[in-house]
Amino acid sequence: MYAGGGESTLRGNVSEGQGIYKSIDGGKSWTFCGLEDSRHISRIVFDPKNPERVYVAVMGHLFGPNENRGVYKTENGGQSWEKILYSNEQSGAADLVMDPFNPKVLYATTWRVIRTPYSMESGGEGSAIWKSTDAGETWTNISKNKGLPKDTLGMICLAVSTSNSDKIYAMVENKQAGGLYMSTDAGLNWVKQNDESKIRQRAWYFSRLFVDPKQEDIVYVCNVELHKSSDGGKTFQTIHTPHADHHNMWIDPEDGQRMIIADDGGAQISFDGGAHWSTYHNQPTAQFYRVTADNHFPYRILGCQQDNSSVRIMSRTYGGSITQQDWSSSAGFESGHIVADPLNDDIVYGGNYGGYLSRLNHRTGENRTVSVYPVSPIGEGADTLKYRFQWNFPIFFSPHNPKRLYAAGNHLFVSENEGQSWQKISPDLSTNDKKKQAPSGGIITKDNTSEEYYCTIFAAAESPVQKDLLWCGSDDGLIHVSDNAGASWDLVNPRNMPEGMMINCIEPDPFDAQTCYVVGTRYKLDDQTPYVYKTNDLGNTWEEITEGIPSTHFTRCLRADPNHKGTLYCGTEQGLYVSFDAGKQWLPLQLNLPIVPITDLCIKNDDLIVATQGRSFWILDQLNTLHQFRKTDSKDEWKIFQPALSYRMDGYRKSNPDNEGENPYYGSVFYTWLPEWQDSNRATLRIMDESGKEIRVFSTTASEKEDQIKLEKGMNLLQWNHQVKGCEKIDGMVLWNGNIGNYKVPPGNYKASFRINQDNTLLSFRIAKDPNYQIAEADYQSQYEMLTRIRDKFEAVQQTVKQIRKLRTDINNLKDQLKDSYPAELDSLGKDLIKKATQIEERLHQTKAKSGQDVLNYPIRINDKLSGLFDAVNQHTAPTAQSIEAWEDLKLLADQALLDYEKLKSNEVRAYNQMIHAKQIDYLLLR
Repeated sequence: MYAGGGESTLRGNVSEGQGIYKSIDGGKSWTFCGLEDSRHISRIVFDPKNPERVYVAVMGHLFGPNENRGVYKTENGGQSWEKILYSNEQSGAADLVMDPFNPKVLYATTWRVIRTPYSMESGGEGSAIWKSTDAGETWTNISKNKGLPKDTLGMICLAVSTSNSDKIYAMVENKQAGGLYMSTDAGLNWVKQNDESKIRQRAWYFSRLFVDPKQEDIVYVCNVELHKSSDGGKTFQTIHTPHADHHNMWIDPEDGQRMIIADDGGAQISFDGGAHWSTYHNQPTAQFYRVTADNHFPYRILGCQQDNSSVRIMSRTYGGSITQQDWSSSAGFESGHIVADPLNDDIVYGGNYGGYLSRLNHRTGENRTVSVYPVSPIGEGADTLKYRFQWNFPIFFSPHNPKRLYAAGNHLFVSENEGQSWQKISPDLSTNDKKKQAPSGGIITKDNTSEEYYCTIFAAAESPVQKDLLWCGSDDGLIHVSDNAGASWDLVNPRNMPEGMMINCIEPDPFDAQTCYVVGTRYKLDDQTPYVYKTNDLGNTWEEITEGIPSTHFTRCLRADPNHKGTLYCGTEQGLYVSFDAGKQWLPLQLNLPIVPITDLCIKNDDLIVATQGRSFWILDQLNTLHQFRKTDSKDEWKIFQPALSYRMDGYRKSNPDNEGENPYYGSVFYTWLPEWQDSNRATLRIMDESGKEIRVFSTTASEKEDQIKLEKGMNLLQWNHQVKGCEKIDGMVLWNGNIGNYKVPPGNYKASFRINQDNTLLSFRIAKDPNYQIAEADYQSQYEMLTRIRDKFEAVQQTVKQIRKLRTDINNLKDQLKDSYPAELDSLGKDLIKKATQIEERLHQTKAKSGQDVLNYPIRINDKLSGLFDAVNQHTAPTAQSIEAWEDLKLLADQALLDYEKLKSNEVRAYNQMIHAKQIDYLLLR
């Protein structure tokens, strides 16, 4: 298997690849095999008779001229490569197909496409169709063959019929004569079959086409919709699919009914030719632009995802994982910033392309447009607009005034009435270069969605330390600051900052109003250098702080930790970095995070939330542990770290969730560093209340699985879920209300003792109450005490039932053992003893219940009633008066039955044992 890096749908925010990889074990492992600077690989084909001979279509650098464009070939499975087709430095290889009957015959297309920070131009010299009949040794330009358009060509995609290789289809971008073309003589002559707009709109983005493997006249065209023709492309019908914007397709060469479609939702499979499709809701591939979090508990993460809805999703749940029930679409749509009202989590503001801004009330469902200037600009160049709003324009609330909402176009705007009106509080803070605001798309097909709108504010923020201190950065390289709420602005660009810098992120320092961090990117100028700048004097002077970040990991975002002064987190095109010294030195913080573009970061409480381009959201929990580990004096000594504040809440962490988000670990989490560990070592974690009373013990030698801890060399995680142990289950016992299991301790202060062999460390930590419940900590304490009393009484009842059962068994075993020598008077006494004990047992437990619903016929007894009362008390409330009343009644019944059994043991059981002794029988009943 071969995999090529980089997206081939060449948007402005496209992800670049690092070359081609090979797997010889079905994808279990991969090795790099060259073409490192290819950036965007659009197609891979290989000789079916010789898998070592592979051809690769390379688009090359999207944002600049590049000699590495073209078609490459290897004869040795990727050990070495030869460039076999090259058009020019601005035209890459867009498509590549092979004759199914003759692997020496190849067809390729090259495409001249130029992207700048403010434009996309498709078509021109270098766009062509090529043919080789000698395995790529030589190529012929067949673009001028009879029937094809004679003037400027753009994007061209090809498909060869696998049932008749002389029949070739081509989707051609051309201003006057664009459309679907067909050749029946292997490319010598062509006929235009169809030029409907629906199959060729936005040609640079949609042009792929495919032919049924058995029927040469069945053609599929990928566009916004998926289209199918059964007459060689003369007419097309639209096939319903789960999502729009289709970019690629695979059809089983042995079965044309079996296919996979790739679209902006993900991938879907059909086994009936497209009549039905699988879901795309099982693929964690969301591409997020920005990320924020609200003030809900547990907090929710918000972000807008490429060509899908915006998202509001729980960071943790009261269940075992984060499922589809725990998220919903929110305000805005695909491309914008999104923020929740600081005073009302259910009010969310979200943006989208075209300057669209909406206000969604999640409680009522009302979604209203509150755009700064609600005139849609779609299709226009930026030069004609009153205000220019970028595809991804900033939206944010003031950290000092929760009613103050900002939005940024080429001016900064503010509203204090939920978007009912807006005030312009800045001049144009861009270069306003009209030469860079013309309509985008090139001479063939214009394409204006606002993604290429230029000369706009792309990042903005207000200092969390100083009210009205505002920062704005533009996509054309200007940084402005105002210390008077926008009444006046100063241009404060770093002197050494290259021109054309897109200011992608501005982060005012959370401790010092004079300090601010700015992240810039120039990847749209074919520059992958990371750019991060820091000022300590409101922009009068700057220093560049990128030491430790690789030279090709261009930077996208930065956040300063509000809980740890000087700690910074930086997201780049290829991963995550951290600095503990305000940017002097950066270290990788990748851990298990996929190597993927980090588009934005957000710190909420003590968690770092990561937005990625293609791998959804990730959270690094408990940043405080990272800082404790960093400050550890010696890494050669074992250490247990102070646990973070935790909450008494329901939920758990489901292991290996399937198509679901992972919950964080619940309860109190103890991270332990062990520089060495031997299996012979012994470790114990003891949990105690504030007074030092032991309430739970975990150890490496525990017999029960739930009490075991397993340790290894390195960092270990020990979790206590805030529960004390419940009661032991009795095998085969049927209880309608179930056994009394583990239950939670109340909020409060606790202690933990961690011992390894003879060394011990004592920690103090706190458990807070779930803020969603209006109950005082003292009420939780009362509840816990009552639950413990019920548990203890239930346990006493259960132990008595076990004793009665053992007593019955012992008496019967003695009778069976002695047989005919069993004394009659002992038999009489034993039968009476069993009868009386069974009567007590039947008061304690419903002995007639043998299956789950037998209790509907035979009433439940004391133990089952205690269990039901336990459940009634085990809520987020103080024990109710009626629960206390019920407890007193059940306690009285239980105590009387237990007392009766104690009397039975003191009298009848004692008498039975005395008779055994008198008869000189070697046997003894329980005492």
